[in-house]
Amino acid sequence: MAASKSKQNGSAKPAASPTKDRSFVTRWATRLIALVVAYFTCSFLDSIKDRWYVFDPPFLHELARSAIAASPGDTAGMIQHIVTNLTETYPSSVIALNSGLDRNEWFFNNAGGAMGAMYVIHASITEYLIIFGTPLGTEGHSGVHTADDYFHILEGEQWAFEPGALTKEVYRPGDVHLMPRGVVKQYKMHKNCFALEYARGWIPLMMPFGLADVMSSTLDYPTFFKTSRITGREMLRNLLIGKI
Repeated sequence: MAASKSKQNGSAKPAASPTKDRSFVTRWATRLIALVVAYFTCSFLDSIKDRWYVFDPPFLHELARSAIAASPGDTAGMIQHIVTNLTETYPSSVIALNSGLDRNEWFFNNAGGAMGAMYVIHASITEYLIIFGTPLGTEGHSGVHTADDYFHILEGEQWAFEPGALTKEVYRPGDVHLMPRGVVKQYKMHKNCFALEYARGWIPLMMPFGLADVMSSTLDYPTFFKTSRITGREMLRNLLIGKI
């Protein structure tokens, strides 16, 4: 009997400690509170992000059209026209622009299966303005983004379509292809197609899409670091003058 009791006592599991139970509940309550605070903070910031925008979409559309008229068939001339006008319109105390047009500032971008080259005119937390295109043509997935994207065709032609559409959308020089945030499309840029692309929203959250192909497919790490360096540099330049 004594041996049996001893065995039973030896195999009995100790009761859960009240202190451990309270610690478990406290941890999960803290995580839940942090999640709720993060959600409402992000919702609040999203509701006021408009106050940090500097560029005006109708102005950029007119600027793209005037660049086409000023330098028909001359992509370099169009880009020069755009950058010169932006520099004259927006003071450096309000927004930082990468206006040097140095050829070394161009880099490849592989995203969603499409490939082209891009030049960053402006990058901040809530806006970016770039030149993107290719003389060879490309096709791919638009990605799902946290920003509205305005694609101003300067040269060439872009096609796009959404699931369920049985006809393609066609965008030619002077047209703007607006992609509201969250919209997904397949798109194709024909040979010698270049565009002025403007995005407004949460730009850092777009970066994973722009860099994922480098990590999983092309393994072009020099381009990865160049993209990160130039984009990060321009965002920092803008933060230093108070442009979010």
